[in-house]
Order: sequence, then structure tokens, then C-alpha cells
Amino acid sequence: MGWSLMAHDHGAPSARAGARHARRLWIAFGLIIGFLIVQVVVGLVTGSLALLSDAGHMATDALGLGMALAAITAANRTVHARHRTFGLYRLEILAALANAVLLFVVAGYVLVEAARRLGDPPLVDSLPVFVVGVIGLCVNCVAFVLLRQGATESLNVRGAYYEVVADTLGSIGVIVAAALMAATGWGWVDPVVGAAIGVFILPRAWRLGRDALRVLVQAAPAGTDLDAISAALAGIDGVNGVHDLHVWTLTSDMDVLTAHLAVNDGGDSQVVLQRARTMLAEQFRLSHATLQVETADDHSCDEMTW
Repeated sequence: MGWSLMAHDHGAPSARAGARHARRLWIAFGLIIGFLIVQVVVGLVTGSLALLSDAGHMATDALGLGMALAAITAANRTVHARHRTFGLYRLEILAALANAVLLFVVAGYVLVEAARRLGDPPLVDSLPVFVVGVIGLCVNCVAFVLLRQGATESLNVRGAYYEVVADTLGSIGVIVAAALMAATGWGWVDPVVGAAIGVFILPRAWRLGRDALRVLVQAAPAGTDLDAISAALAGIDGVNGVHDLHVWTLTSDMDVLTAHLAVNDGGDSQVVLQRARTMLAEQFRLSHATLQVETADDHSCDEMTW
């Protein structure tokens, strides 16, 4: 006969940390929206592809920050909903994936438009482009500082952070393009810099999308050694075997483990649970664990087909 004793530690990310991320996101969001309007207007007036491509990327910054704010707000408000036993933490990952898709779209558009313009570069007024580029650099530097810490704690904030980093370099590209056009009159500089910004976006979009998909398909977190975890659990005094071991990521900084532990007859299940939970947290940083304890001669799990 088997029985289940569950060791749970499903603490959610700190509410204070979530509020801190939200405050910084709101400030960055306001700055980027304000500057985006300036970029679009000046880009259309001057006809600068470098400025318009940077504006397109800035628009994904704004949308990404907006989705990040929506995801954080929704997750914090519905964490205790009875019909959502894991809250809405996955909204953060979905927002990050949508961000990656948007980055691919913007990069594709910029590259196509740059190729079209290279054959007949338009005349671009470089002075307003230069001024807007300098302002954009300042705005992105402020947003960079605001999001840097949160990027280490949240995949969604990391997506917004990556975009701000890329857009910071984009602003530098706009400044360089405007300076070269003013000094040399080379019209081809503008589409080339625009294309360079598009190319720069692509690998960051790929990494963000890859990380989000890894979470959504419930793959083991990168760097997780399942064999080492299984061996450590099996090495606990009283444990006879380990099976049905699963490790996945629920959302940023929240890895989850489930496993069945077979214990020797007469073993103290509660002691085994406590030792296993402590070991997982200290050695593998897995504090969110659900462990089912069974007797060693219970083979009911063998009937499972998945």
C-alpha cells in the first residue's frame, strides 16, 4: 500500500519585488512613449530610415513594457484565484514570446526597406536626425538603468531590457549616420545604418524567443543536471528509489520539481521529506518541490503510461 505525503514550498515571488519592477517599468514606459512620438514625427519629416527603424524598435520597447506591466499586474492580482492554481505567472512568459515575435517583424521590415532604398538613397536632413538621436540616447540610458536589476529576476523585464539595450545602440547608430551625412553628403549611410540596426535586433529576438519557448514547453531549466538531482535524492537515508522526476520553470526565478520517493519499510516519511526539501533548496536552489512518498514495494506507479 502506498500513500502520499506532499512537501510543498510554493512561495510566490516577492510582492515588494513585483511592485518595484512595476514602478520602474512605468517610468521607463512613460519616457519611451513620449520620445517615440518625437521620433516618428521627425523621422517622417526628414525621411530618415535610420530614425524610423529606431522608432519601430522603440515602438516594440513601448509595447513590450506595456505587456510586461500588464503581465505583472495580472499575476499579482490573481495569484490566489481558486480556479487558477498557479496564478497567471505564465502571462509573463507569453508576453516575452510576443515581444520576440515583434522584434523579428520590425527587423524584417527594416532590412527590406533598407535594400529598397540603397538603389536610390533619399535626401535626408541630418541636423534634426542628429538632435533626436542624442535625445534618444539619453532616454535609453535612463531606461537602461531603471530595468537593469529587474532583468536579472524576470524574463519579461529581461525582454524589455534587451530591447532598451539594442535601442541604445540604435540611437548611437542614428547619431553616427547623421554626422556622416552632414560631413560627407553620403545618402547611402542612412539605409545602411537602418539595416545594421535591424541585423542587431535579430539575435536578441532569437534568444528571448528561445528562452520563452523553453519555459512554455516545460523543458528542464538550462544547466539543470537531472541525474545529479536524482542521485542526491536517492542518497538520502531511507530512500530506496526515485522515479517520476520532473523539473520545469513556472515563470522567471520560479523553478518547480516533482518526484516520487520510494522509502524502505519502517522508514520515517516525514524525516525523508524534510531532508529532501532541505537538500533540494540548498544544493540545487529548488525550493518549490512536491514530493510523493511511497513504500518500496508499491508498484502502482508502474501502471502509468506517460
